[in-house]
Amino acid sequence: MVNTPTATTKYIPVAGWAKIPHGLYMREATSVAVDSDDHVYIFSRGNMPVMIFDRDGNMIDGWGNDDPYTGTIERTDPYGNTVLSWPGNRFVWAHSIRVDHEDNLWLVDVQGHQIHKTTKSGEELLVIGTGEPAVFQSGDPFNRPTDVTIDPNSGDVFISDGYRNSRVHRYDSAGNHKLSWGSSGDRPGEFSLPHNIAMFGDDAVIVCDRENHRVQVFSLDGEFRNQWHVHKAVAVWTGRGEDQAVYVAEQGPPPVQHGVPNLGHHLSIFNRDGELINRLGAPLPGEHPDQFLWPHSVAVDSHGDIYVAEVSYVEVGSKENPPREMVSLRKWQRISD
Repeated sequence: MVNTPTATTKYIPVAGWAKIPHGLYMREATSVAVDSDDHVYIFSRGNMPVMIFDRDGNMIDGWGNDDPYTGTIERTDPYGNTVLSWPGNRFVWAHSIRVDHEDNLWLVDVQGHQIHKTTKSGEELLVIGTGEPAVFQSGDPFNRPTDVTIDPNSGDVFISDGYRNSRVHRYDSAGNHKLSWGSSGDRPGEFSLPHNIAMFGDDAVIVCDRENHRVQVFSLDGEFRNQWHVHKAVAVWTGRGEDQAVYVAEQGPPPVQHGVPNLGHHLSIFNRDGELINRLGAPLPGEHPDQFLWPHSVAVDSHGDIYVAEVSYVEVGSKENPPREMVSLRKWQRISD
């Protein structure tokens, strides 16, 4: 693992990094994770939900749909768009993927209201959640959960339950519920769409409180510790070992401010005290290699290279005439300090 980046650390965007075989497509790469071998896992809403790549962008495996080539069905996504899906798809609506300290995968199915633990090849190890949504804002698990992180010391599982709840839930490694915290609001310890969660050192978690434009840090028992402002904080990844940085993806402004530069559409790098170290992304959104469209997930490999997945179809491509798939996966290579 590389050391913590500084204000002078240089990154370059890698255009066209992911080499996807003909016949497979992502529609949008909702989330990204990296294992101990620097293999990159993409959880997408296309016809092969989980795609695995090497560092050079070559696809080396894929799973999650038994037959990606025969037949499609129409369904309505959470935003009212008509989209194609596949009867053999194991997941209702891909949202987040994480790799734990044992190189197992954790996948969040936001409309399936479940969290799946699998091997890297897709063998099911554990499912948390009944598959039925909890009552809106009841605080009970789950109603459109958003993300998951694993404590490497205890194996405990922390889940942000964000779209129609305002909670963080903690489970033990066997999937037994231990405690929950949070409520709707904008004061410390409250949430307006907790969208992403990650470990923050050995004794805390950090939560992207997206619609409150901030991240919040809590003890493992839910005690509020700290917060700092981030424009529409949507995704977080925390460095390990020598890298003590906090990488936060920022989504863009509302339609009334489209075209206003330097409002979101960035990947910001902070130290553990919330001080900005570095920032990636052009002032305005777009499909060029140095731009972002609508970031949704971030991961960093052992070389310090940064991967960002974007929900570009839902937020941008579906509104094009005609609707089209757009760039949804970025790689920024760390080249110097």
